[in-house]
Amino acid sequence: MKRPRRRRGGIPLRAILPNLVTALGLCSGLTAIRAALLGEWEAAVLLVLVAAVLDGIDGGIARLVRGETRFGAELDSLADAISFGVAPALILYTWSLNGIGRFGWLVALLLALFCALRLARFNAGIDRTDPPHRPHGYLTGVPAPAGALLALLPLYLWFWSGLPELRMPALVAGWTTIVALLLVSSLATFRPQFRLRQRIRFEAVVVMVALAAALVAVPWTTLALLAIGYLVSIPLSVRSYLRLRARLAATGGIGIASAPESEDPEPPAAQDTLL
Repeated sequence: MKRPRRRRGGIPLRAILPNLVTALGLCSGLTAIRAALLGEWEAAVLLVLVAAVLDGIDGGIARLVRGETRFGAELDSLADAISFGVAPALILYTWSLNGIGRFGWLVALLLALFCALRLARFNAGIDRTDPPHRPHGYLTGVPAPAGALLALLPLYLWFWSGLPELRMPALVAGWTTIVALLLVSSLATFRPQFRLRQRIRFEAVVVMVALAAALVAVPWTTLALLAIGYLVSIPLSVRSYLRLRARLAATGGIGIASAPESEDPEPPAAQDTLL
């Protein structure tokens, strides 16, 4: 009698590429920490941005090659906790917050801890009294990459203007605390759509090229404006979500969740793209 063939463990070969991109993002975040410890502030910030770009494409690559795995999702969360929680916290601490001693370290800890809590919150799905609804296009709170980019806003402005007031520990501590609270908030925020497709519109190519040119020519001005623009979008997204809930409730719409969609819209085996 022939015995059934045992299924070997491991991950499929097609999952190597997206996991490699995630690992590169993790290396970028860790190298940003090294740059911060050496006082290389611009390099540190740029490395966090590289990690954010890699985080934005790893999930798309995983879906493109059908390489979504639970292993990839867990690796992605670990990379995000370091690149968008620990790295920005240490950058801000070594740049400014160490000027107020233990209180500055407490603020840095809050940013790193709240980023990790955000990731754990949605990985566990503890807020999902109803299933998430992707068509509505919202996230709960500020996603981790956006939170990191918002937290570093004082550095963009400092690189841009050189004003010493922007490095004041009290000012940086207050801003960092606000961003940390946004990470774990229940505010509805717009969910950006970054999906790799075989064809994209010419207008999208124009926008991406213009953005790339702006980042090369005037990086800190561009990043500051992007961060401020995203901050302005938060009250707009909250109002939009509340109107959507009221409209669906009035028309008897089915399936609006009691909380906006989390950043883990894929099945558990899928790779997260916006934590």
